[in-house]
Amino acid sequence: MTPSIILPHISPDLFAIEIGGLNLAIRWYALSYIIGFIIAWQWFVHFMKTPRLWADNNPPLTPTQPEQLLTWIIIGVLIGGRLGYVVFYRLGYFIDNPLEIFKIWTGGMSFHGAFVGLIIATIWFCKKTNSPLGSVSDTISITVTPGLLLGRIANFINLELYGRPTDVGWGVVFPHGSAAVCPDTWIGVCSRHPSQLYEAFLEGFVLCLFLSYLVYKKGYFKVPWQVSGFFFAGYGLSRIFVEFYREPDPQFGTVDNPLGYAIQFSEWGGITMGQLLSLPMVLVGLGLIFYTRKKA
Repeated sequence: MTPSIILPHISPDLFAIEIGGLNLAIRWYALSYIIGFIIAWQWFVHFMKTPRLWADNNPPLTPTQPEQLLTWIIIGVLIGGRLGYVVFYRLGYFIDNPLEIFKIWTGGMSFHGAFVGLIIATIWFCKKTNSPLGSVSDTISITVTPGLLLGRIANFINLELYGRPTDVGWGVVFPHGSAAVCPDTWIGVCSRHPSQLYEAFLEGFVLCLFLSYLVYKKGYFKVPWQVSGFFFAGYGLSRIFVEFYREPDPQFGTVDNPLGYAIQFSEWGGITMGQLLSLPMVLVGLGLIFYTRKKA
């Protein structure tokens, strides 16, 4: 089947200017983080101003506290996301080029690393302010979903985290870079699954709508950790599913492991690094769901 989407060249920079020989650019990737943080912050404030959503009409934070929390979350996400990418995906390269670790504007962030950084920052904030961790976690879980959607769209524009070669009608022909090169054994147009958009749809759009339904229609904020459990499980299952269509990480691919499994069971079977890191999220999420439903 002939692919129906031919992606034109899109610059990774929204705009760029040169001042004194220094190139200053605003990248789509950075813009997705900025807009995602702003949406999360404003939505978080809205929740704190809507007492009816909480048990005893008592929000966990005051409307001014989310701004303080946001500062620590930004730091935790940036540090955790970058270090997660370094450790989980390209450790050898960064050992040889340690200064490259600090160039986060070039791309290369791990969701799972960012997630760990977010957790650490949130725990620290809740202990310092004596805030209920479960309710704060629930609020963060729903407010981060628009940022996930925007981040995956930025990955698509940057031609990164693309999918495996395919001949489906919605396969995307990428204009240049490694995404435009299929294996020598591939016959026909080099088109790939737009796995970034699959993730944007499942992790961002669908999960956002589902959690919003639980919060606004079912009152799930009233039992702490409920929303967090569904977020953990929902994200983990979405990522595990999309990994079947995503191009494997090149550092794991070998002649005997062509699909790039982090743990290989056979020549054509195994678990990718993304699936391996997502599995604990699913287990924790299911545990929280079981615990909170029993408690409710």
